[in-house]
Amino acid sequence: MSFTLAIVGRPNVGKSTLFNRLVGRKLALVDDQPGVTRDLREGQGRLGDLRFIVIDSAGLEMAEDDSLQGRMRRLTERAVDEADVVLFVIDARVGVTAADEYFADILRRRARHVILAANKAEGRAGEAGALEAYGLGLGEPLRISAEHGEGLEDIYAVLKPLAADLTAQNAVNEPAVDVALPEDAEFDEDAPPDWLPTEDRPLQLAVIGRPNAGKSTLINNILGEDRLLTGPEAGITRDAISVRAEFMGTPMRIFDTAGMRRKGKVVDKLEKLSVADGLRAVRFAEVVVVLLDVAIPFEQQDLRIADLAETEGRAVVLAANKWDLEEDKADKLKELRSSFERLLPQLKGAPLVTVSARTGKGLDRLHNAIMQAYAVWNKRISTSRLNQWLSAMTETHPPPAPGGRRIRLRYMTQVKTRPPAFVVKATHTDKIPDSYHRYLVNGLRTDFDMPGTPIRIFFRDQGTVNPYRHKAQKISQSGALSKHRNRQKPKGS
Repeated sequence: MSFTLAIVGRPNVGKSTLFNRLVGRKLALVDDQPGVTRDLREGQGRLGDLRFIVIDSAGLEMAEDDSLQGRMRRLTERAVDEADVVLFVIDARVGVTAADEYFADILRRRARHVILAANKAEGRAGEAGALEAYGLGLGEPLRISAEHGEGLEDIYAVLKPLAADLTAQNAVNEPAVDVALPEDAEFDEDAPPDWLPTEDRPLQLAVIGRPNAGKSTLINNILGEDRLLTGPEAGITRDAISVRAEFMGTPMRIFDTAGMRRKGKVVDKLEKLSVADGLRAVRFAEVVVVLLDVAIPFEQQDLRIADLAETEGRAVVLAANKWDLEEDKADKLKELRSSFERLLPQLKGAPLVTVSARTGKGLDRLHNAIMQAYAVWNKRISTSRLNQWLSAMTETHPPPAPGGRRIRLRYMTQVKTRPPAFVVKATHTDKIPDSYHRYLVNGLRTDFDMPGTPIRIFFRDQGTVNPYRHKAQKISQSGALSKHRNRQKPKGS
């Protein structure tokens, strides 16, 4: 049975540390600075034989207005309403505060099941605070230390009898991995594709961009609810948050990432951790949406972010946000396409769409572009077609002959998808210039309809060995045997 456990409490009581302990990985950012977590982060928790969804929440603040703290509080209260069990964490070393008493009263009214945990209770320093926690009226407090993993068996003992009665929910799957293929693989191009997203294996989508580009607002519009914290302040998102969604019928796992500024401007330790978390999300993703602000598109940082996604081998879609604020749309679109072709030649042919994260206009175009990029990223080409194409390409434009040594491209096959990767067996591979490599890559894009996706070509030294030597040897042996038989025949026969 699976259930949902939400971890709540004041800022800096150790919620994210406990979250990381329960999921067994350092998914949530942890720092001594209070208020690090702002969004709801989900993970697959485990305690003994129990498997459940655990939610890390923002620190509860006594704010009810539309300030950032007020919006964070409303998001946490929503997690409380939806969770099966709430784990209320206090700081045993600080003791029970007025805020703890206030939030305990809210949990008594709103939560289905509440477990009280006095964190940082190791040693004598936390004894008094743990005893004070009895006064909250939430039952016996469990003395734990999230940092050192103490007291987890007590949490298990309380959860175990509840687990059988809690509502089962679908588990969150790990990201799909790249598909590697043997060099001699042949593809049945008429077979149905095996890469289409399913509920068990959703498409992994990361949305990245500069601060205040509208990433969280866009994802909320896709979800149809205010799941992620948004607002006019730049840099609200800190963790790379993943959410499950059905985007126009396609199962997806969408990663919202922190805004990425120029490296020279990032001096704060917490911002460095946020950017690193966003980069990790890009590596997990299959398709990356680079979100631009249409008022100031293709700034230096936008180009770096797009190049990063291409370097990581992800399928890339560029989306120009805040299109509803643009007046001269025709001229602006022409300018965007021109700048894209000029500034990002490595992504030539990648989809460029215009959207409005605020109003939701253009989401159908964005979905189509994502699926188009994903299909190209999973493209497979048979070895026979590749070698026919390679022969035509070398006849049209033969490789150079540096120092009078002719380079021969003998054989080509696809060895990997996601992104498409090819091996070319050749002679003098160390002499093949970059310009000829680009010639082959551009030819693959054009002739096999693979716009925008990263394409990898690896040259392997074949020397003088013919890849078809086995066939040649068979023909040679057959001819020799025929000649031998002719010699054995008597004359005149």
